[in-house]
Amino acid sequence: MSFTTDLLSDVYYSMNMNESTRLLAQPGPTAPAFSSAEGKRLGEVLDEHYEAFNHRDWIHPDPLEVVYRYQSAQDREVAGLIAACLAYGRVGQILKSIEKVLEALGPSPYECLAGADGIWLNERLRGFKHRWTTSDELVSFLGGIGTVLRRFGSLERCFLAQHRPDAETTAAGLIGFAGELRNWDGPTSLVSAPEKGSACKRLHLYLRWMVRSDRVDPGCWRGVSPSQLVVPLDTHMHRIGRALGMTQRKQANFAAALEVTRAFRALAPEDPVRYDFSLTRLGIRQETDLEGFLEACRRL
Repeated sequence: MSFTTDLLSDVYYSMNMNESTRLLAQPGPTAPAFSSAEGKRLGEVLDEHYEAFNHRDWIHPDPLEVVYRYQSAQDREVAGLIAACLAYGRVGQILKSIEKVLEALGPSPYECLAGADGIWLNERLRGFKHRWTTSDELVSFLGGIGTVLRRFGSLERCFLAQHRPDAETTAAGLIGFAGELRNWDGPTSLVSAPEKGSACKRLHLYLRWMVRSDRVDPGCWRGVSPSQLVVPLDTHMHRIGRALGMTQRKQANFAAALEVTRAFRALAPEDPVRYDFSLTRLGIRQETDLEGFLEACRRL
């Protein structure tokens, strides 16, 4: 099945066709087919980078670090979603905002939100502000999580209820999952709308944390294949993807994310987001050398 046809079937499965969906379904530039020699050389460089940086020591300052303070999968998936959805802006402020929310929820964010109501949440989080996200939006977001937990029992079960195991990507599941989270009292800027064509970097980042299991990603979920994950496309990964010829798109949108994902899948079919954490260290940690890495890749 072609890339555009498979993506279109994913979206049809979850929602009615609209203008943004038609735009996503239009043919666009395809990811490059690496020659065996090119793929081998690039894979060797990426694997060397992965081995050097894919360690817990390199997590800070990354919102993922808060997930590891919890032991149960239920608390990890809730804390992870809160951390991922607040992950926009300056990293120092991101971590402060996440800490403020998790402190208000107590030792078990799962038990807290599964039993909390809007009045209690409003009292606990009055005055919260993270860039343009207000306390009302945060309460709506947390209320949506609580509703999902009461209805499905866990965030994973909610996602799996929308997910298509036979699809190329997690697109259908993510559209349905985001819709369930937004289906509460009031709007929230913390949950992206995948059906509008956004890269949904924060939601795809969350899926990476939950689905993959290695020295960095905790891998709390077992019902989704890592081969279906989409690269969380931020400005750094978009720049790297363009520099490596994986996409020519100037906007870091969902179409660009899918092209970059397909290119990485040619190198790591079972785990196309394998290199995401190690590559994003180049944009987060000051002691790394993004320009030097890109130059080394260009010489391949």
